[in-house]
Amino acid sequence: MTVTELINKNDKTAFSFEILPPLKGNNIEKVYNIIDKLIEFDPQYINITTHHSEYLDQEMPDGSVKRVNIRKRPGSVAIAASIQHKYNVTAVPHMICKGFSQEESEYALIDLNFLHVHNLLLLRGDTKRLAPEQIYPNRNEYATDLQVQVNKFNEGIAADGTTFEKNATPFAYGMACYPEIHEDAPSMESDIHYMKQKADNGAEYFVTQMFFDNEKYFSFVDKCRKAGITQPIIPGVKPIVLMSQLEVLPRIFRSSIPEELAIELRKCKTDDESKEVGVEWGIKQCKELIAHGVPSLHFYSLLATESVRRIAKEIY
Repeated sequence: MTVTELINKNDKTAFSFEILPPLKGNNIEKVYNIIDKLIEFDPQYINITTHHSEYLDQEMPDGSVKRVNIRKRPGSVAIAASIQHKYNVTAVPHMICKGFSQEESEYALIDLNFLHVHNLLLLRGDTKRLAPEQIYPNRNEYATDLQVQVNKFNEGIAADGTTFEKNATPFAYGMACYPEIHEDAPSMESDIHYMKQKADNGAEYFVTQMFFDNEKYFSFVDKCRKAGITQPIIPGVKPIVLMSQLEVLPRIFRSSIPEELAIELRKCKTDDESKEVGVEWGIKQCKELIAHGVPSLHFYSLLATESVRRIAKEIY
């Protein structure tokens, strides 16, 4: 089933969450441990992030320094297949433009099809750590370019223009959206313009960047509906677990912190206290979102698995 079919199959708000592949050298049990803590809440799908490689200066045994290309979190495709096999839950691996050529993206699509993983989340990806060597001439510059490639693949057209027999099950995909405007967008109107383009070209749903002020989400959804975007817009929820996130999250993710929440976080003397505030806010935020009939809640669980579990315990 596609993600939209999964979230529409019953009346209650669906539950989903995002995981990261383990760091290179660690095993998949770390992923299973996270899922085991959240599986009781009947996740309809589980997202797996994807990361491009990075160039790093590595000291060699002889004391010299060598520039090496390392992918710190490999394995997204294999982890997606493992999750579906072990838990019988739909896996949604991320596909990103940055750091990957069109050929590499195509090979990932081929592997995913062989593994019966047919749901994706298409994203631009992080640009900050790309080296010049990773800016390929045959790349997808934007998520909309990657969208075109996936659409063509579904029609049996390869990246080089040759044709092949279409897959029996086409890829279905969602894309990202930003209630507080993408960092590169000149305005909300411009952001929604391109979101409408994604919707018209086949995005089945959208997942928002994390936000903490529900009014910004409600206002954003209203603007999208007026622009003719009819697809589900799934709110992304991130429980705060560290004192530093009061400053870090707005700076990195452009996710504003409501003053009511900021006041409580400023009172915290330890990360444990911040985590309690984050859980309380998360429960309140999610209950209000559910009351407004959101189709699904999607949790960003990095460093916050226990907080997600406690929030889910209160609302599911």
